[in-house]
Amino acid sequence: MAASDHILVIDDDPDICQLVGDFFQKNGFQVTTANNGKGLQELLDRMKIDLIVLDLMLPDEDGLVVCRNLRSRSNIPVIILSARGEEMDRIIGLEMGADDYLPKPFHPRELLARVKSVLRRARALPEDACEDDSSAHYRFSGWTLDVPTRQLYTPSGDKIFLSGGEFALLRVFLNHPNRVLTRDQLLTFSHGREIEPYDRTIDMQISRLRRRLRDDPKSPELIKTVRSLGYVFSTRVERTDAKS
Repeated sequence: MAASDHILVIDDDPDICQLVGDFFQKNGFQVTTANNGKGLQELLDRMKIDLIVLDLMLPDEDGLVVCRNLRSRSNIPVIILSARGEEMDRIIGLEMGADDYLPKPFHPRELLARVKSVLRRARALPEDACEDDSSAHYRFSGWTLDVPTRQLYTPSGDKIFLSGGEFALLRVFLNHPNRVLTRDQLLTFSHGREIEPYDRTIDMQISRLRRRLRDDPKSPELIKTVRSLGYVFSTRVERTDAKS
C-alpha cells in the first residue's frame, strides 16, 4: 500500500474512531474520522479518500443508505462495520455496493488486512488474471468499459459506477469471454486470495454485476450460470488498446 493512502472512518463510537485511527496511522495510513454521515460529499469534495470504513448504525442515517448513495456516484471502496453480524445483513451490505463486511467486535489487525486486500483488488488484478489491459477499452453488447478511467457506459451512453470488486470481476470476464470460469477461479482472479469456507462473495458480486449490466437474473443474457461449474460471460467482446 502507498504510504499516502487515506482512510475515512465513519462510526458514531468515538472510541472506535480513536482506536482505528491510531492503529492505521501507526501502520502508515492517513486517517480522517467522522461520527455521522452528514457532510460526507463535502468531505469527499475537499480531500482524496482511498477507502471508507463505514459503520451501519449511524445516528443520522442508516449506513446502508449512505453506502448505496455513495456507490451511485463514486467508485471509492467501502468496508462496512456493524454489530449486526448476521449473514443476511452481510449480504445486504454487499448488495448495496460494499466491497467487504466485518462484524463487531473486530480486531484492528483483521480490519487492516481487509483494508489492504480491498485496496489491492480495487487497483489491479493479479498478473495471472489477465494480460496487461491498463489502457484497454472493451465493447460488448453495446456496453463499454474504459479501463484507464474505470468507467462503465450503457448502450445509451449513461455512466455506471462500479465498486472495486465489480470492476475487477467484470475485467476478468472481459478477458475470458465465452469460457466457463469456476467460482474458485473468479474469486482468485478478482480478489487475489484463497476461497474461504462457505464464501458467497462471488455469487453476491455476480448478482450485483448483473444488476449493473441490467442482465435479468431469471434469464441472463450476459452472465450465465453453468450448473455445478461456475459462470460464463456469453457475448462477443471487442478490445481496443491506446498503445496499439
